[in-house]
Amino acid sequence: RRLGRTSLLIGTAGAVALVGALARHGSSPPATAASAAAATHRTIRTAQRTQAPRPVHVPGPLPGALLIADRGNDRMLLVDSHRRILWRFPTARDTARGVRLFFDDDTFVEPGGKAIVSNEEESHTILSIDIATHRVTHLYGRPGVRGSGPGLLNTPDDAYVLPDGTLTVADAYNCRVLYIRGQRVVRQLGTTGVCQHDPPRTFGSVNGDTPLADGGVLVSEIQGSWIDDIGPTGKLRWAVRAPVSYPSDPQPLPGGRILLSDYASPGAAIIMNRYGAVLWRYAPPSGWGALDHPSLAMMLPNGDVAINDDYKDRVVIVDPRTNRIVWQYGHAGIAGTGRGFLSTPDGMDFVPLGPHEQPLWALVHHP
Repeated sequence: RRLGRTSLLIGTAGAVALVGALARHGSSPPATAASAAAATHRTIRTAQRTQAPRPVHVPGPLPGALLIADRGNDRMLLVDSHRRILWRFPTARDTARGVRLFFDDDTFVEPGGKAIVSNEEESHTILSIDIATHRVTHLYGRPGVRGSGPGLLNTPDDAYVLPDGTLTVADAYNCRVLYIRGQRVVRQLGTTGVCQHDPPRTFGSVNGDTPLADGGVLVSEIQGSWIDDIGPTGKLRWAVRAPVSYPSDPQPLPGGRILLSDYASPGAAIIMNRYGAVLWRYAPPSGWGALDHPSLAMMLPNGDVAINDDYKDRVVIVDPRTNRIVWQYGHAGIAGTGRGFLSTPDGMDFVPLGPHEQPLWALVHHP
């Protein structure tokens, strides 16, 4: 069972990826890994010479790439607008040397764009994966051990690495938000094991801890459907009951708006204000477009909304102007491991592609 997701757009997480050059020049993907690597290095050298000041704007509803936590398949995929897989973890080589994921619930690019942080919810651990080398670093928690003492977590959700290197996580069933540095908790919101709504002293079960630009955090509580805005000094700025049955991963938008998912069936994605008034809703009651336990709704730079549709085994993009699905990865209600298939995708991050972003050219080295 899943708790909740959030997304943090890290500006330096963009890639000088092969797809960027292909999108600009209209060519086809290289036929081999060797030619892919060669084309990528040429792209990087060209970008370094020209110092292009703008990103590559891929036409269509996905203006970059999506990093997907394919939870049911215990893997991560980076997928471009043409549904091509640019990078994956683990590869067959990783698996052969005993490297694997277990219930990877989230996947966010860390500041600097060289690694990915992932919380393994049912393993009660947080990992960091080096994008280029696939080296796995254990950040916190003890694999398979549920707890609340030093070094232990109880169903961690939405782990982020902040720009200063601090790791933050919603420790869901311990009803707290932790800030961790060097395997040590340096700050805590909520009281361990006291699961009731009285923020910031206590929270119900927390399933979202979205970092805010000013150093605050947007917390979602399952019980009571509460959304809490906690300031950088730890004081409550406001709290509101979201008009959903199960709030998942509130995302701040300009103008004080909040985008979140209703993790239910049929589910919904909504935009509300801080008083709980609904400003936009996508919630078909049935049919192909209906959502089944969506865990994260994330606004893309072009204004479209990407949604993890967990139990329908897909990620979709909705145009809020027409309230129609305009892009999909996965097949509705059909889980699978092959190209174009997902199984309970439970997290994602948007990755901008462009020559002014930090080069993540290693993304195409492990297809």
